[in-house]
Amino acid sequence: MTDRVRLRFDLFGRPIEVAREGGRWRAYHLGAEGKRRPADDIEIPPEIAADAIGAWLDDMFHEYATAARPQVRRL
Repeated sequence: MTDRVRLRFDLFGRPIEVAREGGRWRAYHLGAEGKRRPADDIEIPPEIAADAIGAWLDDMFHEYATAARPQVRRL
């Protein structure tokens, strides 16, 4: 797995970026002004494959789902 993977998701209305850094996944909250800050509340296990992160996020944070935003969406 490469260390240059960057993925963006709509996490039930909250934009986040997930990046592979130093063999682990790091999540960032994305601000409207283009800035990003660490999402220390999101700890993705390093063994999760890039193509499975959306499903993992959906499973772990499903309590944030609403009728308008029923699932995690890749941006």
